[in-house]
Amino acid sequence: MESKIEAATGKLVVKKVGGKSTVTRCFSKYPLKFIIPNKVGSSETDAVWVYTLTYGGGIVSGDSISCEITVADACTAVLTTQASTKVYKSLGSKSSEQILEAKIGSDALLAVIPDPVTCFSTASGRHESGEKWDFELYRSTNHIFLEGDQPLFLDSVLLEQGNITNIAERMQDYQVIAMVILLGPKLKQIQIQVQENVRRMMSEQLYLPSTGLRPHGKTQSDHFLAKPSFVVSCSAFGPKGIGIVVRIAAMTTESVYRFLQHQLAGMETLLGVSPYS
Repeated sequence: MESKIEAATGKLVVKKVGGKSTVTRCFSKYPLKFIIPNKVGSSETDAVWVYTLTYGGGIVSGDSISCEITVADACTAVLTTQASTKVYKSLGSKSSEQILEAKIGSDALLAVIPDPVTCFSTASGRHESGEKWDFELYRSTNHIFLEGDQPLFLDSVLLEQGNITNIAERMQDYQVIAMVILLGPKLKQIQIQVQENVRRMMSEQLYLPSTGLRPHGKTQSDHFLAKPSFVVSCSAFGPKGIGIVVRIAAMTTESVYRFLQHQLAGMETLLGVSPYS
């Protein structure tokens, strides 16, 4: 697939050098910067970690940050962040954007494990400052293609203030949304385990006892109407279910971190360190 990024602010190429996954090309320009530590995790694990950061500690009005990464055959790369990505308030009609385009070779693995996007009022609200979903527009698009530009997974999330109800009213008490995509044969066992865990979590959460009053005089209907603090779904996609997508809505960021730490712990053997540990 040909690159659709005209002038990338960052480019990375990971290839095998001496039998090890190695960054063979690294380019970045303002406002993007890459940090590549010598080694993360076990020395026996063949994975290269790359941390992305922006000068000024966030994305300002009008920024367009684009990154291309190529992971060659049989290589493993991790693209992550050091902290949440802050989106500062927009000025006038200037919007901001981040674009990542990745090309993954045969028997290769790319793990993209960023921290949350934390935004300011008139960009996106900060919960701690009372800015609950206080922004005009947020769009997140994720497209995955097989060889020959064959679409495999096409997804878009759009949050936009409305004339009748605003985003905060529609989201109610949920302060965090997240999506996890697990794709490829290297992650098959983790996919199976996550599917089982999600099915069990939600069945236990939604299960209603068949008889009797609940403690403190609460009836079954009271229990049924209680809003869960954490909601998660999981579904397969692609030929023969080669991938799964997990969608989360939660009341706290911490609960999402705990969920991801537990569900993705099995990736430690592939990456050297468990994601979000």
